Amino acid sequence: MGRHMICAAELQMPNLLNETSGLMAFVRTVEAGSFSAAARNLDTTPSAVSKSVARLEKKIGARLFLRSTRALTLTQDGQIFFERVAPLLRDLDSSDEGIGSDAALSGRLRVSMPSELAPLLLPRLFTGFAADNPNLHLDIGLTDRFVDLIREDYDVVLRAGNPTQGDLIVRHLADLPMAIVASPAFLETLGNPLPVEHLAAVPFARYVLGGLIQPVRLADGSSFVPAGRVDCDSGAALIQAAFAGLGAAYLLRCLVAKELQAGALVTFASEIALPSLPFNALHAFGRTVPLRVKLFCDFIAREARAIEAM
Repeated sequence: MGRHMICAAELQMPNLLNETSGLMAFVRTVEAGSFSAAARNLDTTPSAVSKSVARLEKKIGARLFLRSTRALTLTQDGQIFFERVAPLLRDLDSSDEGIGSDAALSGRLRVSMPSELAPLLLPRLFTGFAADNPNLHLDIGLTDRFVDLIREDYDVVLRAGNPTQGDLIVRHLADLPMAIVASPAFLETLGNPLPVEHLAAVPFARYVLGGLIQPVRLADGSSFVPAGRVDCDSGAALIQAAFAGLGAAYLLRCLVAKELQAGALVTFASEIALPSLPFNALHAFGRTVPLRVKLFCDFIAREARAIEAM
């Protein structure tokens, strides 16, 4: 296909003032990477976004995207057009934030977070963020699995661990320390301190995710799959197994901060350096993030820093 150059005469503003929906659909599609993600941002359907972009292409007489069943690729004309109109639309889109930034948020905010961190995050989320924004509808899902953010229609996903989902936008919130804990009675049977080379022989209550036993990772980059006769798919179960003396448990320190303080559990092999687990917020809104999502992530970042220090 021959390249259609977009000249200044083709971009007469009077001709495009009636194409606001098409311009917005085009810019959001470029920023989000797909019609589906753009539709989520604009609270409409992928079909409506695609049709708006098609009308805009017809209006300016140039192909902006190359479409296939697997990919959506910006053409050279599309790149030129994007660079010209995107700054204008961003300025227009944010022009009222200075006026309305103190107003309560509204609309729907659908969030997924790990069930283990929910007791640490939800009380302040409900009494603080939700209470301050009475017009905002919160839809909270608790699961340790990696949800499909687009397919399952989540606005934000909170996850501990390294992100693995495609081209989602990742906002780092905190680094959560890990710990190896055990009951005092269990510790007495093994002795403490324990050389690192003996750690792999210690019985663990093992964490299982997606049918796979998760390794114990050390700060030097090494790891091992622990031995043990109790397998659990949640942090709560690991903690109970450790209470019962069935093995050590490798988990986020914040999950057992109270138990460690009370002496019900003790840090095991404390001389062995462990890594921290990154805690992130993931979304698919590209570079243009709705205010409700931005302020939610700001709030969670503050709460995560408190958890990080536990």
